[in-house]
Amino acid sequence: MMRTPLGKVRGLGSARSGTDHFWRQRLTGVALVPLAVFFVFSIVALQGESHATVAATLANPFVGVLTLLFICAGAWHMKLGMQVIIEDYVHSEGLKILALAANVFFAATVGVACAWAVIKISFGG
Repeated sequence: MMRTPLGKVRGLGSARSGTDHFWRQRLTGVALVPLAVFFVFSIVALQGESHATVAATLANPFVGVLTLLFICAGAWHMKLGMQVIIEDYVHSEGLKILALAANVFFAATVGVACAWAVIKISFGG
């Protein structure tokens, strides 16, 4: 591997994670297309229905699993996208680390909260 002397001293160079990150972002994006279409059609179909009807629909294993997949893929895609923005535009190292950590916690919190709500409704809680 060819690196400049300054790069060797600073430890800079390929972290070998760029391609992996790129593919994960693309795969979650592709997965979100049919999942989002399903989710939007479900919401439109349930427009104006009672709470009991919505809860019964989410209790259907097929609908519940697809909704959970939509939530997981969406939260992961959100985390990956914000990570790229933070890495590209936040130049202070300390602030970058703080923002990246906050990004992970925020995406995880949103994903877990949404998943918890769907699971609770699905099991009649």
